[in-house]
Amino acid sequence: MGRKGKISTVSALHYLRLVYRSVLFVLLLISYIRYRLHSGETVTESIERLPVILYVTWAVFVLEMILRFFPSRFESPGCQKQFARNYIKSGKTDLSIPDNHATVLVALIWIIFNGIFGALHMAGILDDGIMILLCSVYSICDIICILFFCPFQTWFMKNKCCSSCRIYNWDYAMMFTPLFFVRRQYTWSLLVLSVALLIRWEITFYLHPERFSERTNDYLQCRNCTEKLCAHKKQLNSLWRQIEEYSAKRLGRLKKL
Repeated sequence: MGRKGKISTVSALHYLRLVYRSVLFVLLLISYIRYRLHSGETVTESIERLPVILYVTWAVFVLEMILRFFPSRFESPGCQKQFARNYIKSGKTDLSIPDNHATVLVALIWIIFNGIFGALHMAGILDDGIMILLCSVYSICDIICILFFCPFQTWFMKNKCCSSCRIYNWDYAMMFTPLFFVRRQYTWSLLVLSVALLIRWEITFYLHPERFSERTNDYLQCRNCTEKLCAHKKQLNSLWRQIEEYSAKRLGRLKKL
């Protein structure tokens, strides 16, 4: 948020993504329910029967990922810190990235978690439709993590905000993980591009770790942030505290009755 409470362009784009990804999930869910009720064509067949929707959705996600390979003022500082132009030397040389070891734990948990769904899919318990729906749910959760609450940040990474997140550009690879089990050209192309984005991120990290540290890169300092998404999370935390305090008072009154 800016000084006058206006939402930033980057934040507005996040809300836009939240809206169209939610709409996409609803459409996919309706398609899946119809498939289950009528036992007709599969979800993938239903999607392919509407090529315009399929191509537009595919193109939007592909465009989003391609833009991540290049510097952009319309993207979050969290994914832009990898670029040389966003490296503002702080004058410090004591590199410190305390959450680096947690990345291995996050990767293992994600692989095991999705491996369970994958095993159920290969056993015939889950179909392609469920895997696509799971992918759609992940896409919504991705924006929720940015705007409101991120379990990876809170429980594992312990970073101050998205701008300093060590695994920010893992999002698309994590989002499209279930598509590994859906053998379609359009699904695997999304997965391959997302993995390429992740590999590019990791190579940059190991070649230029100074760009990812708050101590060595002033670009990650709050005063240089153009996103200010921490305001959303602080407001949400404040709201939860108010709800908890109100609930505690109500319970206290009920006990006295």
